[in-house]
Amino acid sequence: MLFLKIAGFCLLFLLGAYAGKPCNLKTFQPNFSVCVCNENYCDEIDPLGSPSKGEAVIYYSSQSGKRLERSTTTGSSNKPDGFHATLDTNNKHQKMLGFGGAFTDAAGINLQKMPSALADQIINQYYSSDGIGYTFGRVPMASTDFSTRVYSYNDISNDFNLQNFNLTHEDFAYKIPYMKTAMKANNQVKFIGSPWSAPGWMKNSGNMVGGGVLKGEFNGIYYNTYAQYFVKFLTEYQKVGLPFWAVTVQNEPNTGSSTTWPWQTQYYTAEMERDFVKKLLGPALKTSAAGRNVGIIVSDDNRKNLPSWGDTIFGDSDAAKYVTGIGVHWYEDGQTPASVLTTTHNRHPDKFILATEACCGYRKDGLGEWFAAQLITDDMMTDFQNYVAGWVDWNLVLDMSGGPTWVNNNVKASIIVNPDKKEYYKAPLWHHMGHFSKFVPPGSFRISHSTDANGDLNMVAFLDPQGRRVVVVINKNDVVGQKLSVFDNGKYFTANLEPYSLATIIIP
Repeated sequence: MLFLKIAGFCLLFLLGAYAGKPCNLKTFQPNFSVCVCNENYCDEIDPLGSPSKGEAVIYYSSQSGKRLERSTTTGSSNKPDGFHATLDTNNKHQKMLGFGGAFTDAAGINLQKMPSALADQIINQYYSSDGIGYTFGRVPMASTDFSTRVYSYNDISNDFNLQNFNLTHEDFAYKIPYMKTAMKANNQVKFIGSPWSAPGWMKNSGNMVGGGVLKGEFNGIYYNTYAQYFVKFLTEYQKVGLPFWAVTVQNEPNTGSSTTWPWQTQYYTAEMERDFVKKLLGPALKTSAAGRNVGIIVSDDNRKNLPSWGDTIFGDSDAAKYVTGIGVHWYEDGQTPASVLTTTHNRHPDKFILATEACCGYRKDGLGEWFAAQLITDDMMTDFQNYVAGWVDWNLVLDMSGGPTWVNNNVKASIIVNPDKKEYYKAPLWHHMGHFSKFVPPGSFRISHSTDANGDLNMVAFLDPQGRRVVVVINKNDVVGQKLSVFDNGKYFTANLEPYSLATIIIP
């Protein structure tokens, strides 16, 4: 009997079945499932390994409960039935920058409520090579809607020399420790700083909450002081061993036009960002020890800013020399076609486009909802097809209510913690993100493909730095399964996709 069990296990392994630690699936209601992790057990992703010549590896997830399950398939010279896609590795497009999430106050508060070993495990689930290989961390500069109070780094009025600038308890307790854990897991992590608002005393409204602009003459003393505020932020983080890769000028500057906006914001037009960058922020960073290698990302808002925002800023060489890319959010993508991304890229091919924030709204009964993750994945694919070079999710960790948030702006996250039970839940989005971030590392290129697939399937293809072809495909049909065969080097590699499922196909 023992021999039969061992032989059976070996056969499964040779056939490429999922041999690691599978998802401990918990279903809250039909089609709403998560993977449960605690100090004793958490699912693991089987390593890619070294597939044989003529084989491909498939990682597969589905609404029915499969989560990044590994298998292999042998290529066929005969054209199978179903849909087909042909790869063109000679037609390379944007170089991919990576994937990540945000080190918000809310994320840190939730991590701190967990046993330290579990908190570290959660960060490693995101950033280690054994996890899903995140390489980006977005870090709010002071408070956001996902803080528990409104604060800046200098709340002393008229302190134009910023003598009272200090990082806060939130930085030291909720951000820095977990950023350092991420750096230990992956020393290639790139941090992006993003402000929601200048200190209230610098704004014409006198308040961080709600819209408004900086006081006084444009690029006058308040603007000068605010440029140095960025330098101070970068300097203080550098002192604790956390250098930054980039900063955005402002999170969602369009919202700053509303004086009744319910949380922290600040207004810029493209022209205002252009002039602030070229006259003050860019020079301030380049002449500082902490900022000289830090890039500047403009817009950091929804697609509707494009292509005009890029044209305004990159059309000015004095501003463009300081700016490395454009940040886009996904929240109003249904109102603006993805073609504006391609137009922006074609006009300014030397500047990257990076998706810097995305999340879905909270539903009290929505934990483990597949459809929410599918919406984001479908949008990611469309973004990548239109020259977006990476994707940064919003809060890394939230609680069972989708918070904390001081304005009750509760949303979903890839990992949800339950401190009372000392366990956490990997929502479907964690696995969806992993279908990309695990197998499309920085330095990969998107490549062209042709397909006869119908609208139920969306797909995108990449060439990784080792020369492997990586195809991610999603079946958006909730009733009908689909079969897709990828043609490459004279062979067809086939994935069977049940309703509401997702596959990453890796061809050596």
